[in-house]
Amino acid sequence: MTTMLKEMKKAKYGIPQKKLNNFERIIQKYEGNECEEKFMNAMNEQLTKELRFHLYETQGGCNGAGYDKQRKAFAQEYAHIPLAERLELFSTTFGRWKPVLNGDNTLTLSFKCHHGYYKRAIEGKYTTPPPNVESYFERCAGGRLYELQKALGIKLRIKSVDVSPLYENVENPVVFLFEIVE
Repeated sequence: MTTMLKEMKKAKYGIPQKKLNNFERIIQKYEGNECEEKFMNAMNEQLTKELRFHLYETQGGCNGAGYDKQRKAFAQEYAHIPLAERLELFSTTFGRWKPVLNGDNTLTLSFKCHHGYYKRAIEGKYTTPPPNVESYFERCAGGRLYELQKALGIKLRIKSVDVSPLYENVENPVVFLFEIVE
């Protein structure tokens, strides 16, 4: 969370010092998962969704989780083919999920995370999303955005994060919508 706080302190976000002090206190008082949860709850309470999306676009969860070399190589190798074909190749090459190219210059990604909320739900700890699940998946959207940008060689923005209760959709409980900006 210290990296997120460092990002939040940049003038371009316009976050008042009083709010930044609250985030600093959380980091000083708590550790580990408890710090992360308190910090994310404070982000939910004190920042707009648009500002959180913008922050998560630069500091999303799982950024650079060990596959950057493969993603960059993929982007270079397939830069010359249309985006729709790159998405298909991305899905088969990385084998995790397939983003869908929409006609309005957006990508939709139906997603299931194997840790966090989804893992706890499978273990029976949650039947409906916990109160801060949107924050968790907003951060996760930033990680998926990072992966897609690296592998596809495009610039994206988080447009929406939709989390359904698992009893409605256990296969892909989260839908991310990304706007293609380049």
